[in-house]
Amino acid sequence: MNASPTQDTPSRSPSAVPAAPVSRIGIALVAPGSFATEPESIGCGIARLEAHGILVHNYYEHDARHLRFGGTDAARLAQLEAAAADPDVQIVMAIRGSYGMTRLLPRIDFDRMADSGKLFVGFSDVTAFHMALYARRRVGSYAGPMFSGDFGAAEPVDFTLDDFWHCLAGPTHTVRGQGAGNPALDVRGTAWGGNLSMIVSLLGTPYFPRIDDGILFLEDIAEHPYRVERMLLQLMHAGVLARQQAIVLGDFSGYRLGTVDNGYDFDHMLAHLRQELPCPVLTGLAFGHIARRVTLPFGAQGHLLSDADGWTLTLSDYPTVRLR
Repeated sequence: MNASPTQDTPSRSPSAVPAAPVSRIGIALVAPGSFATEPESIGCGIARLEAHGILVHNYYEHDARHLRFGGTDAARLAQLEAAAADPDVQIVMAIRGSYGMTRLLPRIDFDRMADSGKLFVGFSDVTAFHMALYARRRVGSYAGPMFSGDFGAAEPVDFTLDDFWHCLAGPTHTVRGQGAGNPALDVRGTAWGGNLSMIVSLLGTPYFPRIDDGILFLEDIAEHPYRVERMLLQLMHAGVLARQQAIVLGDFSGYRLGTVDNGYDFDHMLAHLRQELPCPVLTGLAFGHIARRVTLPFGAQGHLLSDADGWTLTLSDYPTVRLR
């Protein structure tokens, strides 16, 4: 059994873009990590958004991809800088994650990124950017959709895009979930997190923010339960988890158990962590490398309320964009 979501936000009228015409929102596309594995998704997503009056500024060039990346390090950095400097852009969205952001961190001018006023959106590998931006300037961003896999998908998941637009409009955003063994809880704190492997990779660096009284949301893909356990124990030994109000786990799938596990699976790992970690652990968050996914504003103020019927996480005090 994986820590997969069992319940998420209430159903709304599906819409891959806002239901009504929007003001001329500008969205910039960048490739700080990998290139688009389905290049046709870029044009498809652009056409889909432009049909609803959204301006798309594409700084990604598929023919300029380099090795496993969406360009050389210098080219990918230039994409970020150009998007941040574009006066017609409010949202900077990664086309895809995979790997590449940590190569850029020492070269990124985070003061320029913060002062641009842009809202940076993505998840997975983009977690490194969210962490660094918050560590340097306490500026929030969105653990949200990727352009290629979400807006450019042949069959977009309405829930995922609809949840993004609702979060973007603000001023609050609520996600819901439920999971076996979740404790009763009523806590408030700063919502932060993302991909577990990326977070752990930044421990001991200037890009790891100190967050006290946090609500830490986590996900990962193709990480065996023992590696998930090991990474969470590392965060505990580093003193990070003792400062958190709660951990909320999203999807952890894509791994394969072997005979050497001898019954050790995700549920056994989770039971052990709930005994060892210094803060409560909840499951059931619809977030991670899954198609149906919520958007979570990194750095928002969160109110997490959990009981026998499930939990709600209400988020406020985060950057929004006027849609109409």
